[in-house]
Amino acid sequence: MTNTNRVIPVILCGGAGTRLWPLSRKNFPKPFLKVGAESLIAQTVRRAVAVAKASESQDILLVSNESYQFLLQDECAPVLKSEGGGMALHQLLEPQGRNTAPAIALAAQWAQAKYPNENPVLLVLPADHLINPVAEFVRVAQQAVAAARKGWLTCFGITPSTPETGFGYIQQGAAVDEINGAFAVQRFVEKPKLELAMEYLACGQYVWNGGMFALRTGDLLQALEKNEPGVATQAQTVWAGAKESKNAKASGAVFTFDKDEFARLPDISIDYAVMEKAGNVAVVAASFQWSDIGSWAALADQCTADEQGNTVQQEGEGQLISIDSNNTHVRMGNRAVATLGVENLLIVDTPDALLVADKTRHQDVKKVVETLKLRGSDLVNFHPTVHRPWGTYTVLEDSAGYKIKRIEVKPGASLSLQMHHHRSEHWIVVSGTAEVTNGENVFLVRKNESTYIPAGNKHRLVNPGVMNLVMIEVQSGDYLEEDDIVRFDDVYGRA
Repeated sequence: MTNTNRVIPVILCGGAGTRLWPLSRKNFPKPFLKVGAESLIAQTVRRAVAVAKASESQDILLVSNESYQFLLQDECAPVLKSEGGGMALHQLLEPQGRNTAPAIALAAQWAQAKYPNENPVLLVLPADHLINPVAEFVRVAQQAVAAARKGWLTCFGITPSTPETGFGYIQQGAAVDEINGAFAVQRFVEKPKLELAMEYLACGQYVWNGGMFALRTGDLLQALEKNEPGVATQAQTVWAGAKESKNAKASGAVFTFDKDEFARLPDISIDYAVMEKAGNVAVVAASFQWSDIGSWAALADQCTADEQGNTVQQEGEGQLISIDSNNTHVRMGNRAVATLGVENLLIVDTPDALLVADKTRHQDVKKVVETLKLRGSDLVNFHPTVHRPWGTYTVLEDSAGYKIKRIEVKPGASLSLQMHHHRSEHWIVVSGTAEVTNGENVFLVRKNESTYIPAGNKHRLVNPGVMNLVMIEVQSGDYLEEDDIVRFDDVYGRA
């Protein structure tokens, strides 16, 4: 294989972000949360585009759970349109999460298949980090790529600012002579206790493990074959059975995998599988501002505090009334929130769940999620507003025998041709025009008009207009769950 200048950014979009509940949930995890004007995944794609441009590369690869396929396309397409200059966005869709080593191994298989006579560098980036400025990130990424081209499996080391006990650390060894700013890795250290973290901060030899990597495809696959052959062999098998289709929102391909073969992939991180075992591991010191937004405290740090140390994250039209309150973070929705005589609190308001926590317990929010899982609660998985390829629906009321939804359909989008066994539906258009298939009839329903879909009737909803279609759906029946859908035809390829 020959070296080239080709660099392929690989964005890993996984994890539930349980410490950011109730905003982050399984079906709408942390990468999709807005920090500033854009979601974290959109910001990551923007950085990936900047690196690809600097390297004259044309590919960006997303590895994610298959349930995020269309949501990712919606988030990424505007960035590629405005910044990408014809770049192709490819997706590897996992049927289930199997950790970072299998995800990166499959990315390497994809790169090897697409460029069989080359040895491209994979620049592996988590989808949920906050990094500024972009220009400094590009500079450090180019250092890491230069080390990767010399055969180093290269990590990004974040210069520590505090004795953080929630991050892994990397001890820097001797400088890599031919690469400015790169050091051989002496050892990896898992999350240390406070006393040890303070020592690491004082001695200056340790950096935080930033979870980002630059590595040549051939070097990675060789390291996997040596240190974790189970991952290497099964990734080959999974890739051999991949099915390819087109990305509906951007130039590029979408790959899906056999669920049974995918489930046989070992569940192991790239750190354990390769980085902590290989002898050719380097680290570059990153000078950019970095946060993994791993907790509400980290998110609060991104907000400007008032004189009392209070911060607010305004996501809706609600108003905050703060009286005699100190060092408290409030995430606002559309409701008014009043704080009176409180200190050191995290208050997170969402339409269906409210979190109130001591600020020092920000890492323990995941215990709330664990409790909800034991109770079988859907508050772990879904928001009241659920994203679909065609738009969104919001559950307004859910009671015995009936459910009321607000449905919003994007211009030109279409729901599947479907049928329900156990429920009938009334549709009332409040904005736009709907093209409705109801049994053998196809007709238009305009603003302030309605139609009725009996149980057992095949039906479809299409927005033929150029504006969003908004309607209210009233479901009636003895069973109203989402699995009572029989699809006959679907433009998005869903079963």
